[in-house]
Amino acid sequence: MSIFGSIVSKIFGHREAAAAQPGAQPAAASSAPQSAAAPAGQQAPPVASAQGTAAQASTAPQQQPPVDVAAVLTDMAAKQPQKLDWRHSIVDLMKLLGLDSGLQARKELAQELGYTGDPGDSAAMNVWLHKQVMRKLAENGGKVPDDLRA
Repeated sequence: MSIFGSIVSKIFGHREAAAAQPGAQPAAASSAPQSAAAPAGQQAPPVASAQGTAAQASTAPQQQPPVDVAAVLTDMAAKQPQKLDWRHSIVDLMKLLGLDSGLQARKELAQELGYTGDPGDSAAMNVWLHKQVMRKLAENGGKVPDDLRA
């Protein structure tokens, strides 16, 4: 799994993990009884029903309410004995999530996210990484306050 994928997984919880497991189809299981309960005389052909279920399963994650990223991270930080400034520091954000926050891991994350600056300038890279991670979390279904994406 990519480093950013690990970040998303840790913040968004088990919602994506359950959907990604082989054979796990939470949306299909919940929608199957609804399609079987069609009014008499209005049954859809089996092929259309299967396609509808597949379409619902593939769009289910998009129908989920957005994850409040700040609330999740604030809650996680409150449970930590160490004070971590996840709102400003990519290193502290990664530590909070239990991920490797070393320079090599941050360079890999920067490469994943398309950083074009000098990876040798870790201060500039870290600032860019934090903003980019917050932007990408918002793009992937997270509710991120504007001040964290700016």
